[in-house]
Formats: sequence, C-alpha cells, structure tokens
Amino acid sequence: MNCYETLFVVKPTLTEEEITAEIAKVKDVLAKVDAELLATDDMGMRKLAYPVQKNDRGYYTVLFYKANGDAIAEIERNLKINEEVIKFLTVKYVKNKEIAQFDKLVAAANKSKDAEPAEPKAETTEA
Repeated sequence: MNCYETLFVVKPTLTEEEITAEIAKVKDVLAKVDAELLATDDMGMRKLAYPVQKNDRGYYTVLFYKANGDAIAEIERNLKINEEVIKFLTVKYVKNKEIAQFDKLVAAANKSKDAEPAEPKAETTEA
C-alpha cells in the first residue's frame, strides 16, 4: 500500500452540515476501496488563488491515507462527479524522504485535531 494525500475544495455556499456530509461522502469512498484513513486536516474556508466556477473562496480538506494504486482512480472518479467539489489534487508519496514527510504531516494533522480548544474554565476571583 502506498501513502497518498488528497486535497479537495468544496463550494463555499454550503452550510456546515452540508460540508460535513460532503467530507463524509469522500471518506465513505475511501472505506469502499479499502483505503486506510490515517488523518484528516480540515483547513477551513480560504480564498482561492483564482476564481473557480465563479467562486472566490472554498472549504479546504486534506485526507492522508494508505491505499492500493488502483483505488485512486475510483476516489478521483467520485470527486469528479461530485458537483459540490470544485477542485481536488492527489499526491503520492514514494521515496523514503517523502514518506518521512508524510508521517510528519499525519502526526501534525492528528495533533491539531487533538488540540481542539477545550471548554474555557470559569475564572474565580478572590476577595
């Protein structure tokens, strides 16, 4: 199994629930093709470098996973036919240095997910 990273951009006109549903659809495709999802990095709403389908912004998500080479065609086919996805890019990591960088990216994505802000503690004042 090879290491892959897929970045995809979803239309900015969707609600949070719809964006979550679109991300879940892509994750379901990964599960169907027996890919091992290692990490997800939701980068959030960002400005695009240039307008795509008359959109200036988009919701970026990066998926890090291990899969067989033939699974990529099915993943990309599903991204192409999804009308809510405006752009996507898949990167394959092959060399040892690339795989080491891939492992760092996976660790960073998992760390940022674990470092979600916790409930703020109520401040107490002493008199």
